[in-house]
Amino acid sequence: MDTKETNYKPRRKKCSLWMILPIIVSLLATIGLWVVYIIAVKGKKICSLDVADLQEHCDLRHPFISVIGDHPPESCVFSQVLNMLASLAFVIAILRFSQLKSKVRRPWLNIFALMAHCLSSFGLTLVANFQLSNNEKVHNTGLVFTFAFGTVACWIQVPLTFQTNVNNEGRKVGVVRVLLSITVTVCLSLYFFMVAQHYFIHGARAQWAMATCFLLFIGTFAIELRHAKFVIHCIDSQQNAANLSESASTIIKEFHSDHF
Repeated sequence: MDTKETNYKPRRKKCSLWMILPIIVSLLATIGLWVVYIIAVKGKKICSLDVADLQEHCDLRHPFISVIGDHPPESCVFSQVLNMLASLAFVIAILRFSQLKSKVRRPWLNIFALMAHCLSSFGLTLVANFQLSNNEKVHNTGLVFTFAFGTVACWIQVPLTFQTNVNNEGRKVGVVRVLLSITVTVCLSLYFFMVAQHYFIHGARAQWAMATCFLLFIGTFAIELRHAKFVIHCIDSQQNAANLSESASTIIKEFHSDHF
């Protein structure tokens, strides 16, 4: 009896291309913000983040994220980066909501997460398009929306990650998001404390650390989106009308054939 050896290799599941979106957003936004920072430092408009004592070594403006994009040419790049980040972060929020819609135990939690993400993205557009020196009130309102609702969105995603447990990876991803959420909250608290105590250089460092953690958090959505497939159904209204007319004519023909 002949036996044939067969080398069976199980097929690997292909990752969804949607996973690329959070990675691209996280990388491009990080690179873009640091490019704006470098342009502002080279143009001697802000102090460097590595200044030991601001009052002794630097007489320029403090290196807050809002300040680096306050004047051209860096303000042009700043607006472009944040507008791109806001729009693509909104898309990621919609994809995340759709992915968890059929899996989450508490629908209201998923809805609140989507609302928090959307309000944070809206705040980013205000920060991007209303410079600090031109309209301080609107700009600061955008900052509050971005940081406050962004932090809330991070914390809401934590229980959603553990509950849905997409592809049995919820615990690992959840731990990472817990650590990032804690870091964001601590940096936000340090930011307000340092600014209140007039330690502006340390407040700027806390703000940059918080923004970096936000972008890393967005990048973690690639882990779950690599298992997701989204299908869009588009039906033309004229095609519907044609189908209805065809079905109506078929019914009339059948009626005539049966009765006459």
